[in-house]
Amino acid sequence: MFIDRFRPAIERQRGLTLIELVIFIIIIGVGVAGILSVMTLTTRHSADPMLRKQALAVAESLLEEIELHPFTYCDPDDANAATATVTAVGANGCATTVQGIGPTAGETRYSDTVRFDNVGDYDGFAMNGINNLTNASIGGLEGYNATVAITADPRGGVAAAGDVLRIDVTVTPPGGDAITLTGYRFRYAPRITP
Repeated sequence: MFIDRFRPAIERQRGLTLIELVIFIIIIGVGVAGILSVMTLTTRHSADPMLRKQALAVAESLLEEIELHPFTYCDPDDANAATATVTAVGANGCATTVQGIGPTAGETRYSDTVRFDNVGDYDGFAMNGINNLTNASIGGLEGYNATVAITADPRGGVAAAGDVLRIDVTVTPPGGDAITLTGYRFRYAPRITP
């Protein structure tokens, strides 16, 4: 006859000890706390992609608006704008108004009669709250800010000095990180005016 000495010991080990139960509760508690913290962080930042997309759309729109303007030696309102070949008043140049980097006197983005009419006019332009061309606030974009910086950039000798402008449009969403888009405008057809 065979006697199983280990059987009574195995039958006594049913269930969990108090130490095993406490360790199990601690492990599950740490795991649940980690999952909840990730869900909280995700929920808190779920609006960020929308703010970035709107800021990017505003920056793209403003950059395109600027790049569609002419880049001429003279202000497009100048009598010699279509014939000037140098950035100066006089022979082969402008009659009265040289177009530089910065707004021409009296011109603004919002006026129908003296609206910005050259790429260089936008240098230093800023909006606190995004407005359309009639200076009306665009709903939902009141908390956004936009700035424009324009600098001469010869692109490593590809073009003559002063024939390339670098356009940096920076848009900052409310409570978010700024988005900067950069574009270049070449003076490839200097005498073309609108």
